[in-house]
Amino acid sequence: MAHEIFVLLGEYGLLLVFLNVLVTQLGLPLPAVPTLVVAGALTVSGQLALPAVLLVALLACLIGDALWYGAGRRYGGHVMRALCRISLAPDSCVHRSELHFQRWRGRVLLIAKFVPGLSTVAPPLVGAMGLGFLSFLVFDGIGSLLWAGVAVVLGRAFAAQLDLLLGTLADAGSLALELLLGLLALYILVRWWQRHRLLAALRMPRIEPAELNQALAQGHAPLVLDVRSVPARELDRRVVPGALLVDEQGMEPLLRGIAPDRELVLYCNCPHEATAAKAAKALKARGYRHVKPLAGGLDAWAAAGYAVDWLPERPAAEAARVHAAGA
Repeated sequence: MAHEIFVLLGEYGLLLVFLNVLVTQLGLPLPAVPTLVVAGALTVSGQLALPAVLLVALLACLIGDALWYGAGRRYGGHVMRALCRISLAPDSCVHRSELHFQRWRGRVLLIAKFVPGLSTVAPPLVGAMGLGFLSFLVFDGIGSLLWAGVAVVLGRAFAAQLDLLLGTLADAGSLALELLLGLLALYILVRWWQRHRLLAALRMPRIEPAELNQALAQGHAPLVLDVRSVPARELDRRVVPGALLVDEQGMEPLLRGIAPDRELVLYCNCPHEATAAKAAKALKARGYRHVKPLAGGLDAWAAAGYAVDWLPERPAAEAARVHAAGA
């Protein structure tokens, strides 16, 4: 039985590697690293060719990532917010990706596949930020090859142990398949439960766009804080009129002149107002009693037809540098 399983993997292994890596890069919660590790072990016995495994993994990555890159170029931040709205980790999906891009620019693709939650979001992010397609291919190709190479090398290093494990699974027959499917279901369930706990933790009273607009019109305006990251503002230059921008140094400079009883409204444009809700909780913990996120964030404000101001565009030289080299 074990011999037959090895023959099957040797015959269809490359196709399985390609399909698994591709659906993973497209965003489905099917981890590809175990497949790459097993494929690496099979290269030791000659059932799979090492260059072929790396090539099909690279090709699958480039195809999946290029699709997301194109979507990011065309639809901008809307694609990333849609991704994170259905993500199993919606709290940090966009925000952490934007912070990584702020630090690494196009080079974020070199590390994206090693950072949970960043792999799928990074390609549309760099596309939306204007990274050139050639630069995208270079950075994404190198990053993908590094990621696949690490998994394959691990498989080669532990080939003997994996051979024994695969033989044991083959002898176990359908029980082993049921066990593997059960582990995959457990993995998805744990991630879903983490998502559920996160969203529960972010529950708090929100202020509706109509309420905020009425307060602004009546002159009893709360202090409005834009808590988006700098890259998020580069993607979407709209701001609520009069809003104070919280930069990468945080809120500390602003808090020095704000009384604890001042009414504060925080907004972002991430799913579930996660960034704004987290910041609001932090302010409440510091004694600020009247803090609310804006329900629906900036998108809901603009969709309601209320006025927005526009931040100035980046200097042309900086935009060209990001477009050409992602640096």
